[in-house]
Amino acid sequence: SSPHLVQVRERIRINGQPISKDLFNKYFWLVYNRLEETKDPVHASMPAYFRFLTIMAFHVFLQEKVDLAVVEVGIGGAYDCTNIIRAPVVCGVSALGIDHTSILGDTMEKIAWQKGGIFKPGVPAFTVAQPERPLEVLRERAQEQKCPLYLCPELDEFEEGCRALELGLAGAHQRSNAALALQLARMWLQRHGCQGLGELKEVPPSTELAGRPVPLAPAFHPTDAMIQGLRDTEWLGRTQVLSHGPVTWYLDGAHTTSSIQACVRWFRQAALNQDKLHDGSEVRVLLFNATGDRDTAALLKLLLPCHFDYAVFCPNFTEMSVANNADQQNFNVTLENALTRCLENQRTWTQLLEEKGGQDPWLPAPLRVGGLLQPAPARGSLLLVPPAPRPLNSSALVFPCLAQALRWVAQGRDPHLAAPAASGAHPHPAASSGAVLLREATTVRVLVTGSLHLVGGALRLLDPALSQ
Repeated sequence: SSPHLVQVRERIRINGQPISKDLFNKYFWLVYNRLEETKDPVHASMPAYFRFLTIMAFHVFLQEKVDLAVVEVGIGGAYDCTNIIRAPVVCGVSALGIDHTSILGDTMEKIAWQKGGIFKPGVPAFTVAQPERPLEVLRERAQEQKCPLYLCPELDEFEEGCRALELGLAGAHQRSNAALALQLARMWLQRHGCQGLGELKEVPPSTELAGRPVPLAPAFHPTDAMIQGLRDTEWLGRTQVLSHGPVTWYLDGAHTTSSIQACVRWFRQAALNQDKLHDGSEVRVLLFNATGDRDTAALLKLLLPCHFDYAVFCPNFTEMSVANNADQQNFNVTLENALTRCLENQRTWTQLLEEKGGQDPWLPAPLRVGGLLQPAPARGSLLLVPPAPRPLNSSALVFPCLAQALRWVAQGRDPHLAAPAASGAHPHPAASSGAVLLREATTVRVLVTGSLHLVGGALRLLDPALSQ
């Protein structure tokens, strides 16, 4: 699976656990040296990062003789380097969203065409409820490949006659993922002659094709093992909550409009189910970054209803120095480019608040950002804020790395994070203004979203055990 959050070994797991450092080291050099020895002397080049790790993953699975490999496509499907398995047992396509548009296309139909590229002749495939046109594209792709494609019934169908299924992952959107997982798991178990998989529920012919371009797969009664599997599923960085004293961190790697909408629904249910008190006892902070060709203005607009007191923007770099941070280093992005993106996000957020009318009690009037956003003169480190006559009102701040952003938000109240340095670290008045509120609030709720890499960097700092 990709991307990893904290360590690259997370991408290659056996029995749910990332492979050991020794095993990773052994297979990395084995694959690297063989590729080095056999590469074309004229067009000498090694596979790029993701391709190398994909080759390595297949090699690990073959050498370790796994019974079943679950392979997540990197981007798209048709031209993805994972798409070399000629006869998988089963294929699945989860809910489609607009993402990676520069590679996959800028419409759901184009993206559906790419995703349908994983279908194989005679290999059953399942998908979940999709918009009408993209679903038709998936059906056409399946027909081209002579691949039987089915639509998963809603999870409610699996619950008929038995108790409600409990999911380890929060969020209503996980119900369609769970329904898809059940169908894929059953197909593999069936192929391997497993008995007692729960009887199939017949689908009446009238409902099978009524208004659907794709036939509905029959639901079944999940086995005890399946019920336990759904309940025990953990996936770091997806609707994850870390309670650290008065500071509660809500982490979700949402980075498309549909996933941000799902994230907002989850966050409001998990954290904001009661009205916010305007006495300063609760402070809400958004920590956001987005990468690639994503429309950050559209994503930020969806986050407005959460009524954040502060929006904090920073790159996905954990620390200013990358010496101890190799697994999270992105060599395709410079710090300067990443900070420029953060400053644009800061400007966008401020403009959105202006349009909204500045309804938050801590923000009497959103700032008009005139001219370029300028870094404040810094002693030792950097805090970027909009130039304004009254910086004490600044609700949008930019930090050059995650460690500084998290320390400012936590203000020494999270035992996993050091307190911000008393002098020099945050010289601008805006930082000290917010610090008072953050230090005195009974509850600080922080939503970290917009990028899985941002969430991974935050996890590395908030849960040091993940780096072991």
